[in-house]
Amino acid sequence: MLTSKVAKRYAQGLLDFTNETGQTAAVFSEMKDVKKIMSQSADLNKFFLTPYIDAKKKIEVADQIFKDFSVSSQNLIRLVIKHGRENQLKNIAQEFINKVEDINGVQRVTLTTATQLSKENLDQILRSTNLVKAGSNFDLNLNVKPEILGGYILRVGDQQVDASVKTKLNQVKKDFQLN
Repeated sequence: MLTSKVAKRYAQGLLDFTNETGQTAAVFSEMKDVKKIMSQSADLNKFFLTPYIDAKKKIEVADQIFKDFSVSSQNLIRLVIKHGRENQLKNIAQEFINKVEDINGVQRVTLTTATQLSKENLDQILRSTNLVKAGSNFDLNLNVKPEILGGYILRVGDQQVDASVKTKLNQVKKDFQLN
């Protein structure tokens, strides 16, 4: 997923501030909550995206929703809304999470399969590749997409292993068309 320059800049500014004030861990947890809330609430997203609702009203609602957050997180949310960037709030939170995880050496791993996997199969796939560093921390995101028919697609950072049946069938089809 491509992240906008706006989200990257706000996230970097927040990271710089929290590093200076020693609040990175607390704000990291709160940004995970922001991402979760924004992902789960379609009504909140619609409210924030409504152009005829003024920023003051949006800030009042945000203050109520995020009232238990630290002052730093609340100020960031207010600033984002004040500047008309509330549509980027979820992306800013995700980008901040990514930056903190990068600093902490956490790998982001995405595994796409046709069906739900057992713990044993999952561990076997992760051990079978040299993309996932042994003994390192990683954030695993599992996706189930029946359209890949079988196998898996493993993505670690900017590298990908596509061992899906659909890709293999497409390759066979392409080979037949060439010959």
